[in-house]
Amino acid sequence: MALGIVLFCLIAGVSLAQDAAPPFSRQYLETTAYLQAENEALVKKFHGLRVTDVVDGLDVVGLQDVTVVDPEIKPLWRDEQKFTHRIYGVAVTLRIVPPQERAPIFPSHEEFAKWESEWYRTRIPNDFSAHLKPDTILVIDASRTRDVGFCGSNNALSWFSRGMRGIVIDGGCRDSDETILQRLPVYQRFSTRGIDPGRVMIESYNTPVNVGGTLVMPGDIVVADTEGVVVVPRAKAEAVAAAAHKIQEADKAGRRRLYDKLQRPYDFTVK
Repeated sequence: MALGIVLFCLIAGVSLAQDAAPPFSRQYLETTAYLQAENEALVKKFHGLRVTDVVDGLDVVGLQDVTVVDPEIKPLWRDEQKFTHRIYGVAVTLRIVPPQERAPIFPSHEEFAKWESEWYRTRIPNDFSAHLKPDTILVIDASRTRDVGFCGSNNALSWFSRGMRGIVIDGGCRDSDETILQRLPVYQRFSTRGIDPGRVMIESYNTPVNVGGTLVMPGDIVVADTEGVVVVPRAKAEAVAAAAHKIQEADKAGRRRLYDKLQRPYDFTVK
């Protein structure tokens, strides 16, 4: 009798376990936090490389065309002398989404200002900016959102004051004239005009995002220049950097020979 009860309980337990509902939500891709010193040391290995060198390095490790961002995401401005629009950094990811509500009609500007302030406080919290440290790049998934400039000349400048190196957004920023004047490297799909309240909310930060058809994980390496944006998965970064530098040095040697033939003085791109 006792054995029968035990067997019944075991069978019932298995059945209940099989019938148990899965978690209401789950993130399947695991993220990792890295030390600032680790980030800075890794980013340094990519300094001076071109996007094309990095893309070739990705070929070497078997990631041909896997992490190359849509070429429609382009630099807002270019420095043709010193290439200061080039950026290298560790991805801090951010995802923004459209809301499921409309802005009300306000009886006065004062009432609008109160509502606007509340939207920023509750739906656009700024806590993610604590992660915008030296050698980071803010990578924003804003795909299919409205004509809204999540980043502009003011907040972008504030983020840069923390040491952030650049912004990559599948969407757009606003205040383009001032952003260009301030020389803040921004890579975007298009320029935008509206402000956040009533248009977008922050869904998450430092989670996996899709930017230009490419998976970006927090901690991945991002390199961008006139050719566009490329992402290097963290696990492959050391190998990609080493291969890319070999490729670049071979290119420099070949171009130096041509410079000599043409009696052209060396510039920094061949030294």
